[in-house]
Amino acid sequence: MNLIKKLVTISLILTILITTTSCSVKEQKKYSAQFLELFNTITEIIAYSDSKEDFSAFAQLIYDNLEEYHKLYDKYNNYDGINNIKTINDNAGIKPVKVDQRIIDLLLFSKNQYQQSEGKVNIAMGSVLEIWHEYREDGINNPETASLPPMEQLEAANMHTDIDKLIIDEASSTVYLSDANMRLDVGAIAKGYATEQVSQIAKNNGYKNFLLSVGGNVRSMGTKGPKKELWSVGIQNPDKTSEKKSLYTLSLTNLSLVSSGNYERYYTVNGKVYHHIIDPVTLMPAEYFTSVSIVCEDSGLADALSTTIYNMPLEEGKALIESLEDVEALWVLPNGEIKYSEHFEELIKQ
Repeated sequence: MNLIKKLVTISLILTILITTTSCSVKEQKKYSAQFLELFNTITEIIAYSDSKEDFSAFAQLIYDNLEEYHKLYDKYNNYDGINNIKTINDNAGIKPVKVDQRIIDLLLFSKNQYQQSEGKVNIAMGSVLEIWHEYREDGINNPETASLPPMEQLEAANMHTDIDKLIIDEASSTVYLSDANMRLDVGAIAKGYATEQVSQIAKNNGYKNFLLSVGGNVRSMGTKGPKKELWSVGIQNPDKTSEKKSLYTLSLTNLSLVSSGNYERYYTVNGKVYHHIIDPVTLMPAEYFTSVSIVCEDSGLADALSTTIYNMPLEEGKALIESLEDVEALWVLPNGEIKYSEHFEELIKQ
């Protein structure tokens, strides 16, 4: 059964439930919350709850767990009593680092995505991405002197991106970078992966109907409101000059939507925009598309795939998506043309 047929089946089940539910059931109200501290982005929660107190407890559960993942996957900051991605990088070529199982799980997932994508998404590219980050930050803060990193510097850093030198010992829960100049950067996967894990924690704690967005990594659970409607989620228009802020609105339940594009974390050099999604082959920002979007159940997979197909020519990306079960994609080309996978258009809200 494909993804669209599953949605239709769910809708039919919901219709039956609605017609047989007692009218005496108390109607839930819509609540929302936002916070800015985690994963350097905006997190938004929307849910229908019996009371403000119930929603507050739910929002606190989301925040507390997401904060833990934020600290574990942070490559910039140290935290008391926590070995995180930064700790692993700081000990590259020195010693293995004992880490939380949640780091082990993320790294194993990331290694698998590296293999599945044939290297298009590589968390071992930190040494290259660090250089781009420095030039991008300087270009944002000092636009009049913005410049590109020298290719010689990027190529030298690229000598230290062999993911096989990421040594994971599951038995002892340790991680070791055998190349002293290697650095991990989990930015292409971590937000989506954490979003999925926290959503599952919420579900296991009895929260079945909510929408969680972590910097645009959107996870829908269940349905919204007393009418049990599907969640409405927009796809951002990558064209900042357009008055139309969203390309489309999708109807989702128990699905994730993740988009990647050139409209995020970019700077300008000599009138040309350079964004943060770096092609591991050219070591330059990928130029196949202005935006791509992935819809599938798992937000971590959606996050990884959005980077993967952003770094692939259209036909190659289409072939990959069609080979995967219950995954749909949308591509926006530089000329504004929009392409879909086979069933994506059926998700668009009418």
